[in-house]
Amino acid sequence: MELNNKSISELKKLYGQNSVKPSEVVQSCLDAISNKDNEIGAFLEVMPEDALRRARELEKESSEERALFGIPIAVKDNICTIDRHTTCASKILKGYKPPYNATVVERLLDAGAIIIGKTNMDEFAMGSSTENSAYQITRNPWNMEFAPGGSSGGSAAAVAAYMVPVALGSDTGGSIRQPASLCGVVGLKGTYGRVSRYGLVAFASSLDQIGPITRTVEDSAIVMNVISGRDTFDATTIPDKPGDLTVGLGRGVERLKIAVPGDLERWDIDEELKGILKDTVAKLKEAGANIEPVKFPDMEASIACYYVIANAEASSNLARYDGVKYAFRAEAESIGEMYERTRGEGFGDEVKRRILLGTYVLSAGYYDAYYNKAQQVRAMICSEFETIFSTYDLVMLPTVPGPSFRLGERIDNPIEMYLSDIFTTSANIAGIPALSVPAGFTRKGLPLGIQLMAGYTQEAKLLQGAEMLEKIYNFNKG
Repeated sequence: MELNNKSISELKKLYGQNSVKPSEVVQSCLDAISNKDNEIGAFLEVMPEDALRRARELEKESSEERALFGIPIAVKDNICTIDRHTTCASKILKGYKPPYNATVVERLLDAGAIIIGKTNMDEFAMGSSTENSAYQITRNPWNMEFAPGGSSGGSAAAVAAYMVPVALGSDTGGSIRQPASLCGVVGLKGTYGRVSRYGLVAFASSLDQIGPITRTVEDSAIVMNVISGRDTFDATTIPDKPGDLTVGLGRGVERLKIAVPGDLERWDIDEELKGILKDTVAKLKEAGANIEPVKFPDMEASIACYYVIANAEASSNLARYDGVKYAFRAEAESIGEMYERTRGEGFGDEVKRRILLGTYVLSAGYYDAYYNKAQQVRAMICSEFETIFSTYDLVMLPTVPGPSFRLGERIDNPIEMYLSDIFTTSANIAGIPALSVPAGFTRKGLPLGIQLMAGYTQEAKLLQGAEMLEKIYNFNKG
């Protein structure tokens, strides 16, 4: 029995039957990592001794007492784990070990989960291919010559390659959903504030969100149940617990009103993806959903707004890495030279590009023209989504314009790389929940994803619709 191939819900059932032990599940995942990850490069650090020790401790308990009892989980390397490396895949944080766990990690452990390792990412979550890591490149498990997406590419690849049943990622402009789409897994980001950001190394604080990457919609709901909720360490968290997000599963989509953008034809979308979207609309109508085209918030304005706000906040957040407090410090003869050399040598090209852009849009003479204007556009996008969700339950559109791209193909063309996020950034700008579901393959065998968005705090409705898409596509059983 290949236990690493099992979903969370399948493992929970096996534990309930006393058919397997947590140490057996962990060992199966460790074996899969050992066999596959030398080629894929999903993990920056694996913790076999810690994981097996915790598994044996859990074997003394009842499996029914904890929601994630004995479930191995990988964690993106920008989420703090106590006394374990948290580098954000950056040279400037090489060797850094936080003195505390992120709130999400504490909640996973309280629920009985087993942290098995830290996954690779684009440096400081800035990228769409996981090629910007200072340590290694991650490859797409479906084709090793292609990118897994980013910035949570290591997490998506680890789940897609059956090395772990679930991994945590972070999503600032699509960094959970985009790699989930390119790797053929489920990627969920909740409403802004649904999950605590305490212990998530900041990129853009008003956009960053933590969420699960899994192989099934039900598993995403199970993990979100655990990690969401108010946190006194994060004042932006939503006060109310969302309730059990699995209760809407199995209800279908009868009488749900689903909007699709009416102008998708003007975008350069993969033809096979267009066919999947058209077929999905037909099947959802057969299932009883009411689907209509709507005027969607301007995606070009959204992505421009995103890259102004995100880079401005990155410029501010990354100012703390100066070589004085922790981690990497360059040798220099003066403190001014030390600052310059530390940041120049410690940050990669993409991070430096975004710091420069962010500093520029915040500078005197340009603040009103760029940053203030972007905030006005953000308010407009939020208002337009409120109008849509006053009538419709869900919005459906592609996650990304097409399948994965070859490694190296876009690394020297940042604009083309940024446009990978054209359909994902608006959900972060508006702070609404969104999810990517694997929908099928191209003729070349690369996964394609379809995205759903829902209104503020409507995760249960989002998961309800996503489960129906999962049944239509039958991806993991095809």
